Amino acid sequence: MTKPTADLYDEFGEDLQSLALQLRSFGARAAFDGPIRTIRCHEDNALVKATLATPGEGAVLVIDGAGSLQTALMGDMIAASAVAGGWAGVVIHGAIRDSVAINALDLGVKALGTNPRKSGKLGTGESDIDLVFGGVQFRVGAHLYSDEDGILVTR
Repeated sequence: MTKPTADLYDEFGEDLQSLALQLRSFGARAAFDGPIRTIRCHEDNALVKATLATPGEGAVLVIDGAGSLQTALMGDMIAASAVAGGWAGVVIHGAIRDSVAINALDLGVKALGTNPRKSGKLGTGESDIDLVFGGVQFRVGAHLYSDEDGILVTR
C-alpha cells in the first residue's frame, strides 16, 4: 500500500466506505490492499481453506462469519497456504486461532478476535457474493485498503 488510509480518505472522501467495526490486527503485514473476494460461512471453515489454497494474485479475502467468536475460521496452516498462494490479506468478521504463528507470516489479517476451538468442516457457505457488515458493502472486485487506522472499501 502506498498511502495510509487516512490520506486516502482525505483524497477520496465519500467515494470510500469506512468500516466502523473495530477489528484486531494479526500477521506481519500491518498494511495491505487488493481486490476483494468474499465468503459467507458460519463456524465452518472448509470453504475458507479451499479458497485460500488457490492463487490469490494479491487479492483480499473478506469472510463474513456472522461475528461468531465460538470457533476459529482460520489458523496458521490455512494462513500459510494464503501466503504461498499470493493473497495480500484476509478480513474476518469472526475469529482466528494460532495468532502467534500467524503474526510471523507475511500476510495482513484483521479479525474480531481469537478462539483455539476448531470450526466445522462441512463446506457450508457461499463464495463470491456481496457481503455487508460493519456498515460497509464488500463487493467482489471492489478494492479494499487496510492499515493500522482501519479499513476502507471503494464504492
